[in-house]
Amino acid sequence: MNIAARNADVMARQTIEVTDLRSALRLLDETPGQLLRTDHPVDANAELAGVYRHVGAGCPVEPPTRIGPAMLFQNIKRYEGARVVTGVMASRERVGLLLNTPARALGFKLLEGVEHPIKPIMTKEKKPPCQEVIYRDNIDVLKTIPAPTNTPLDAGPYFTMGLLRATDPETGENDVTIHRLCVQSADTLSVFFAPGRHIDIFRKKAEKMGKALPVSINIGLDPAIYIAACFEPPTTPLGYDELSVAGALRGRAVELAKCVSVDQCAIAHAEVVIEGEILPDVRVREDQNSKTGHAMPEFPGYNGYANPSLSVIKVKAITTRKNPILQTLVGPGEEHVNLAGIPTEASILHMVNKAMPGRLQNVYAHTAGGGKFLAVMQFKKSIASDEGRQRQAALIALSVYSELKHVILVDEDVDIFDSNEVLWAMTTRYQGDKSTIFIPGVIGHVLDPSQDESFCSSIIQRGTTCKTIFDCTVPWPAKEHFVRAKFLDVDPTPFLEPSRRPLEL
Repeated sequence: MNIAARNADVMARQTIEVTDLRSALRLLDETPGQLLRTDHPVDANAELAGVYRHVGAGCPVEPPTRIGPAMLFQNIKRYEGARVVTGVMASRERVGLLLNTPARALGFKLLEGVEHPIKPIMTKEKKPPCQEVIYRDNIDVLKTIPAPTNTPLDAGPYFTMGLLRATDPETGENDVTIHRLCVQSADTLSVFFAPGRHIDIFRKKAEKMGKALPVSINIGLDPAIYIAACFEPPTTPLGYDELSVAGALRGRAVELAKCVSVDQCAIAHAEVVIEGEILPDVRVREDQNSKTGHAMPEFPGYNGYANPSLSVIKVKAITTRKNPILQTLVGPGEEHVNLAGIPTEASILHMVNKAMPGRLQNVYAHTAGGGKFLAVMQFKKSIASDEGRQRQAALIALSVYSELKHVILVDEDVDIFDSNEVLWAMTTRYQGDKSTIFIPGVIGHVLDPSQDESFCSSIIQRGTTCKTIFDCTVPWPAKEHFVRAKFLDVDPTPFLEPSRRPLEL
């Protein structure tokens, strides 16, 4: 583990123990610049996301945008007493605060969680917080919960932070994953599964048996649960319960509660739980109500196309805490980067360090790739035979994390979290014809809009891509010619006290 990287930035120590969304918000509220609360009335239909675009969404949301505080909307039009929070994890520094870890060391923190899991347990509370209020009769999702519509072109209102929990009908193993959920009617939701998702495998097994698949949709959670749930194979293979990683991150087991209407468990301290069943052999067009042709803004920064055939969840019950807080994200932006990217970093660190210990110093799943498409890898060459291993490390990363598209390799003296530093390395330590490795014709991510033959004639079928390694490391024989200029190491603190004398010119 790179201790220097772990201590490279100042960590704001938690002054409040985070156990759920509410304690997380209390911590942010007492930390300057981390939470903005507003009582100004806001419409959940496109306006809320339009506001947060300016406040803290971040790239690749359309400019003007920026990285800013989380935002708690306390006055939702047409929903008396309802509250909606967004951007809880839309800052790497904020995630570090919430996980009590330096921002640059978050990948290592999650890797420790994978290596020392703590399994979830059933709560001992007779009435768990997530079931303080129960709705079972005449269910109408939108009358109960203010699901946002992020843009005027969205297929409909979405739950974007709905953590599904389901059980393999054959093995009894459990899985949790975040999926986009569109409200289709008073008591039905559509669910989008990217290819290979574990809960979709469970659904297919149940459908083959002619059975519905019971699920709980958990919204408004401890940030550790959301981030842990975003691990993917091979780090967390089929049958691995990612809630065990969340338990490790907190040093205590995640508590579960039996659902009130289906044979499934919910997160006991969730703000909102939607209980239901994925129906067998029932499909729906995602935009059947809006007919816009679009789904919602996806993490690459573009409006996703409405899927013509999605599985349907029949809602059986809704349970909430008193005065629940709905948690949401706007689609693309810094929050998705952290949710998807930090587990990606941990997965790459895990596999590369197994193959070549001590050489990979750190990894950053860059904002520009939505936490999925672009990784910057900091590699240290210590001896002549290390030359070439940096490219092997990149190949391992691309194979471990199949959705990864581009890898930028840099030396240990380059700050991977500073894009100017990375571009400097690409400018002064890179020659396009010698330093670029193309890997064409491999499977990419279903939401990459450039993976189409109309964009590139070499793409023979939609969904394949050309992955690229940009080797911006100095070749070992030339190391002595690429030493950065050394400045006098001075403590600047005494010089930063502002002068009290009038400016004399």
